[in-house]
Amino acid sequence: MGSVRKASAWLGLVEDNDERYYDDEYAEGAENGDNWRTDPRVRVVAEAAPEQDRRIATVSPDSFRDARTIGELFRAGTPVIMNLTAMDPADAKRVVDFAAGLIFGLRGSIDRVATRVFLLSPADTEIVTGEAAGHGKDGFFNQS
Repeated sequence: MGSVRKASAWLGLVEDNDERYYDDEYAEGAENGDNWRTDPRVRVVAEAAPEQDRRIATVSPDSFRDARTIGELFRAGTPVIMNLTAMDPADAKRVVDFAAGLIFGLRGSIDRVATRVFLLSPADTEIVTGEAAGHGKDGFFNQS
């Protein structure tokens, strides 16, 4: 398998048909849980993190009738990713107009993630971009 094919398989772009990477012993030993070893510097938490409004809804509406679902999720305080790529352009425009009214009324924000994909964020949600995380002019690649 070539390096490009391996990278594509790792990214999930193509199906990984290379059977030499799979071992029957691995599948049998994975059940007892003792086969995994981690770096001693890494601590594994035994309990799940408390749920603190860490939900994001993804909605791919087929028509304008599905706008109600978007509105109900957003009104409940859940950030919503709207994927409008499968919609008719006229209906997609109506859904974006509906979402704009929704975020105006509830003091949220709307951000374009990709072509015809939008993120609706409630008022109490902070969106962090790569630049805000310290990738500015004095970052790693701009060292003199």
